Amino acid sequence: MRDKLEQANSRKASQASQGKFSQMDIDESEFNDPFQQLMEKAGNHGRYQTLYNFVFVGGLAFCGAMIYMNIILALNIPDHWCTVAGRENTNFSLEEWRDITLPKQADNRGKLTFSNCEVYRMNFSDIDDWSSWNTTQRTNITESCPNGWSFDKTWYESTIPTDHNWVCAKDLFVTNVFVVGRVTEVAGSFILGQMGDSYGRRFVYYISVVFCSLGRLGSILCTSSYTWFLIMSGIVGLSVNSLFQSPQIIGMEISREEDRSRIAFFQSCGWSIGTTLMPLLYWWLRHWDSFMWLTSLPTAMVLLFSKYVIESPRWLISKRRFREAIVQMQKIAKFNGHRFDVTEKELAEIYSREKQDVTFGIASLFAGWRLARNTIIMGFSWCVVAVSYFTLVLFSSRMAGNPFLNFLYQSVVEIPAYVVGRYMGDKYGRRFTNSVSFLISFVTCLPIIVYSVDERYEDLMIYLATFIKFLNALTFFTVNLQCLEIYPTCMRQTGVALGTILANAIGVLAPYLVYLGTTVDIRAPYYILGLLFLLGGIGALFLPETLHKKLPDTLEEAGHFGKHDKFFSLPKPPLAADQDDGLSSHPELTSLRRSETAP
Repeated sequence: MRDKLEQANSRKASQASQGKFSQMDIDESEFNDPFQQLMEKAGNHGRYQTLYNFVFVGGLAFCGAMIYMNIILALNIPDHWCTVAGRENTNFSLEEWRDITLPKQADNRGKLTFSNCEVYRMNFSDIDDWSSWNTTQRTNITESCPNGWSFDKTWYESTIPTDHNWVCAKDLFVTNVFVVGRVTEVAGSFILGQMGDSYGRRFVYYISVVFCSLGRLGSILCTSSYTWFLIMSGIVGLSVNSLFQSPQIIGMEISREEDRSRIAFFQSCGWSIGTTLMPLLYWWLRHWDSFMWLTSLPTAMVLLFSKYVIESPRWLISKRRFREAIVQMQKIAKFNGHRFDVTEKELAEIYSREKQDVTFGIASLFAGWRLARNTIIMGFSWCVVAVSYFTLVLFSSRMAGNPFLNFLYQSVVEIPAYVVGRYMGDKYGRRFTNSVSFLISFVTCLPIIVYSVDERYEDLMIYLATFIKFLNALTFFTVNLQCLEIYPTCMRQTGVALGTILANAIGVLAPYLVYLGTTVDIRAPYYILGLLFLLGGIGALFLPETLHKKLPDTLEEAGHFGKHDKFFSLPKPPLAADQDDGLSSHPELTSLRRSETAP
C-alpha cells in the first residue's frame, strides 16, 4: 500500500511539474473521501435522496419559511390616526376632517404629515355651526389620542397591533417582538447546534419541528397577554434555525459532492416559494388570525413523514458508531434498490487510521489559525446577510403602496437569485460569487442614499431595494453553502449554528434600523448596510474555495483546508486520475467499486 501511495504521489508531482494542475489540486485530504465510496454502494444519488430533498429539505423549508416569517406580516402597523368624534355632523371628507383635528409633524423624509399619536385638545362634536367655524378658533394644545385610533383598512381588516392598539406609546411592542426572536435564536442556535453534533441531527430535527409548531400556535392564542406572546414567539426563535439546518446537513452528508449546491438550491427555493405564497394568502384572507393558522399548521404536519428521517451515517461514523451507520446506509440502499453488505468490521478497518476528534464545543472552531480565520470571516458574512435580509424584509412591509406586493417582490426575486447563485458558485466558485455579490450590493446602496428623500423616486427606490434583496438572496445561498462545506463533520452543525448565533446577535439591530428608517431618516439603514456590504465583500476574498473539495471530516483536515489555494485563481475540478489515486490510501475500498452497485 505504501508503494502505491508513493507511486501516486510521484505521479501527481510529475503532473504538477508539467503544468497539468496546480499545487492546490494535490492536497490529498481535500479530495480523498472514503465515505463517498461507501455511499455509492448504498446509492448517493438515488430515489431516497430525491424523496429526502423534496420533503425534508425543500418541503420543510417551504413550511418553515411561512411559520418563521408570518409574524412579520401579522405585526404590520397600517397607517393610523387619532379617532375624533363629530365628523358625522359634517360633510367633510376624511382628509378634510384630519386636517382640522390633527396636528402635523415631520415624517422620515422630513415631509409634514398628520400626526399618528396626537390630536388637538378640544371637543369637536360640540361645534354646531361649521359654516362659520375656522381653524383660528382651534386650540394649539395637543394631547394623546383620548378616544383610541382609527386604522387604514385598505389592505388589512386586522393585524395584531390594530386589534390590541400596539401603536404610539406601545409602538416598540412590535420591535421588541422581533428583538426577542433574534435573542432566542442566538440561544437556540448555541444549544441545538452543539446538540446536533453531540446527539445527532435527527434528534435536533424532532425538537425543532415540535418547538416551532407549539411556539407559533401558542402565540396565536396568547395575543391578549403581551408577556405570553413574547414567550411563545421566543420559543419559535429557539428552534427555528435548526429546523432548516438539520435536514440540510443530513442531505449534504448522504449525497454526491456535485449535488451539494443542488441540495442548497432545494432548500433556498422552498424558502422563497413559502415567503412568496405567504403575502398572497394574507391579501386574500385579510385577517391575521386565519392567516397565522393557515401558515403555521403545515410545519406540524411534516411530522407525518418522520419515518423517512434517518440519522446521518457520516456523523455516526465520525462518532465511531459503525453498527448504527450500517443500519442507516442499509435503509438508504433498500429504498434505492441497492444492496449494502459492508460489515461493521470492514467499516472499522476502513476508518482505523483516522483518530476520533476530541471537541470542545464552539471553542474547537478556533483550533488553529486557518480554521479560526475561516470561522471569523464566515461569522461576519452571516452577520451581513442576516442584518440586511431582515432589514429589507421588515422595511418592505412599511414602504408606500401595496404591502403584500412589496413583500412578494422581495421574495419572488430570490428564486432567480438562487439560480444565478448556483450557476456562478459551480462555475466560478463560492468565494468569487460571495464577494462580488457583496460589492455590487454596496454600490447599489449609493443611489438609494442620494435619492430616497425625494418622493419622485419612490418607484426607483423600490426597484433598487428589490435588486439588493436579489443580491442578498444570492449571497445567502453562497454563504450557506460555504458554511456547510468548510467545517468538519464532527463540528458541522456547530459551525453552522455559530454563524446563525452571530447573525442573530447582530440581527437584533435590524428592527431598530427599520425603526430609524421609518421614524427618523429613511436613509439611515442604507448608510449602515452599505458599509457592511463593503466589508463583507473584502472579507469573503480571504475564505478558501470549497468547490470540488470533499467535506472535511476531522479538525485536522479543516485546519489545512485551502492551505494551497492561490489568492488570484478560480477553482478547477481534480483530474479523474487524481481522484483514483486518492483511493490508494484506502485499499479496503477497492472491493466496493463494483459496476452493479453504481447508482
